[in-house]
Amino acid sequence: MDFFPCKLVLQVQRKQMNEDLLDLSNMFNAVKSLVRVPSVDPKYKIALLASKQDHCLVDLLHAWQDGKLPVQISSVISNHDRVGNTHVMRFLERHEIPYHYLSKSKEKNVEDGILGLVEDTDFLVLARYMQVLSGNFLKRYGKDVINIHHGLLPSFKGGNPSRQAGSVFQFPNYVLSFLCFYAFEAGVKLIGATTHFVTEELDGDPIIEQMVERVSHKDNLLSFIQKSENLEKQCLMKAIKSYCELRVLP
Repeated sequence: MDFFPCKLVLQVQRKQMNEDLLDLSNMFNAVKSLVRVPSVDPKYKIALLASKQDHCLVDLLHAWQDGKLPVQISSVISNHDRVGNTHVMRFLERHEIPYHYLSKSKEKNVEDGILGLVEDTDFLVLARYMQVLSGNFLKRYGKDVINIHHGLLPSFKGGNPSRQAGSVFQFPNYVLSFLCFYAFEAGVKLIGATTHFVTEELDGDPIIEQMVERVSHKDNLLSFIQKSENLEKQCLMKAIKSYCELRVLP
C-alpha cells in the first residue's frame, strides 16, 4: 500500500477536517472544536514573564532562536529592571524583542500594565515570575497562563521557607531562593519541577508536566541548585511544546 507524505495529506484534507470536527463538536455540545497543525499553522504568539532569576528565561530564548520552541515571542515582561549590557538584554535587542520593566508601586497597577502588553498573545508563560497573578487578572486575560514551580520534595512548598524552618540563614546570592538551602540541609533525596496552568488556587492548579531527579550526600549546595534549575528548564520546555502541539487538555 502506498502512503502519501503526512504533510501533503494534511494540507489537502484540512478543510474537510475542520468541517468534520465541527460536526462532532455540535453533536456532543462541545465548547469549541480546534484543528491545528504546528508544522503548517502560524505559531502561537506568547509573552514571557520573568523576575530576577534568568535560567528559565534564557533557556526559552535560546530554544526559540534555534527553532526548537514553536512560538513567536512578542515580548519579555519583568518586575526586575535589568541593565542594558547583560546577556539577556543584548539577546533581546539583537532579535528586536521588546523588554518591559513594570515596577510595583501604590500608584501603578502592574496587572493593568501587563494586560495592556499582552492583548494580542495566545497564552502567557511565567518563566520564574515571582509575583502572584490575581483572579481578576486571569479573568480579564481570558487565556491560558503556564507556570513552572520548583519541587523540592518532600516539603518546602511556597515562597517563605524561612518561616517553615523557623530562622533565616544568609548565604551568597545563588540563582535559586532560600528553598534550596533548607531542602539541602534537610537531606532530601528527591527533587523535581512541576509545570501547571495558573488558576486562582495558588500552587494547586492543573498539572501539565512533572520531572524528578535524585540527589544525594555527594551533592553540594551548588550542584543541588544546578540540578533543580535544569529540571525547571526541561519541564517548562516540554510543557510548552506539548501545549503548542495540542497534546494538553486543561
